[in-house]
Amino acid sequence: MNTRSALLVVVLGTLMAAVDTTIVILALPTIAGSLHADLAITIWTLLAYLLVAAVLATQMGRVGDIYGRSRIYIAGFILFTVASMMCGASPNIYFLIGSRLIQGLGGAMLIGNASAIVSDVFPREVRGRAFGYTTLGWNSGATLGIVLGGVLTTYLGWRYIFYINGPIGLGAVILGLKSIRDTNRVNTKLDVPGGLILGVILAVEAYASTQIAASGLASLDEALVALGVILIPLFIYVERRHSSPIIDTRVFGQRILAASIGASFLQSMGYLSVAFLLIMYLQGVRGLTPFQASLLLVPGYVLSSFIAPYMGRLTDRHGARIMATLGIALMMGALGVYLTLGVSTPLTTVVLASVISGVGSAVFYPANNTAIMGNSPPGYYGSVSGLARTLGNVGTLLSYLIAISVASLSVSRRVAFEVFLGTQNLVGDVSAKFVAGIHTAFLAAMSILVAALILSALRGEEPRLKRRGQGSASEAESKEYREKEDVVTQV
Repeated sequence: MNTRSALLVVVLGTLMAAVDTTIVILALPTIAGSLHADLAITIWTLLAYLLVAAVLATQMGRVGDIYGRSRIYIAGFILFTVASMMCGASPNIYFLIGSRLIQGLGGAMLIGNASAIVSDVFPREVRGRAFGYTTLGWNSGATLGIVLGGVLTTYLGWRYIFYINGPIGLGAVILGLKSIRDTNRVNTKLDVPGGLILGVILAVEAYASTQIAASGLASLDEALVALGVILIPLFIYVERRHSSPIIDTRVFGQRILAASIGASFLQSMGYLSVAFLLIMYLQGVRGLTPFQASLLLVPGYVLSSFIAPYMGRLTDRHGARIMATLGIALMMGALGVYLTLGVSTPLTTVVLASVISGVGSAVFYPANNTAIMGNSPPGYYGSVSGLARTLGNVGTLLSYLIAISVASLSVSRRVAFEVFLGTQNLVGDVSAKFVAGIHTAFLAAMSILVAALILSALRGEEPRLKRRGQGSASEAESKEYREKEDVVTQV
């Protein structure tokens, strides 16, 4: 297997997923106007992808375990690319949302197997460095998405934010066919009942939250929220009885693995809507265009992209617990800076906080991914990778829903929703109230990150890192490490 090319394919996959996340956020106002869509429906252009990816990431990782990760990963690239073309050609908002659902399936096939492929290719001692490059792909993609979302939508039209995936996907498929080969396969099962129940829970909660944010609380919304809550015990019951559940509680019997996955979930839920909140602030309160607002966030993403591989090396040297916990602490520091934002705060404050946040991301992601995959059973890399991504995507979806709901409490919900879509700016007392609402959302995010910090700090030190240099790795792994260390450095 070509190690360098395999890593490049994985980086391209994470880059594409990141591009499509940030690029859609900035294009929502234009999409709503172009397709003459209702505001509450347009938001599903974002949520549909997240919902499918959250429900199916574990399943697709498990499919990779059964049928071969390279086969499923490359099929994911193909599906993702075709669905992107369908998104770009959408004649109406419903066709676009449907295409995004298909794109979400392709994304689940990619993200459910990406970390597993890295773990197949690289030995434990060098995985942190390899995951540093995948973090670079994610942050580079987020940067490209922010910039391209403004440029393409402004000068070419919103359809090109999807068409851009065509050449990237085609190149990745060709490279993947040449460089990725299957290794271990496991005879496991899919969890169809659990997937259906989880999908219903997330769908009804997402629908209710967006309706509440758009038009206020109604009896139907209350009923849907209650339904989602009632279904949780049923989901837990089904998961405990299934031999291969989506959320396998047996995984949480291994302390380091359980804490690492938990920290990933809480970090996603606490932090991944922060850029979304900032764009609302910069557009609605400060009167910037989406493109102008996005430029203020670019420095943090760029810095994170450059330093992530180096932070991966530090993880290989010092262990995941210290590095991942430090990363969360830096994200909390960034939130502390964001809490100082007011109606006339210098915009350099946003840049400063985005830089702190970028460093935190570069420290956290390689370290935490290394801990997750380094403590996974070798034959179940795909399942554990998919589980981590499922919980991460569920956390991301919840993060957006919390942000929408909390920030909209300070002003008219309709006004808040229009601010989110970039169709209205705020002035005077309403502006100050909306800033207060955003501050409340930041505080909610910080409280979740506190839990993530504690869980990360208490995960324990990995034995393989504690005994490093004392023969903790097998001879085969040590030999593999010596052979591949230079390859990763040169990618």
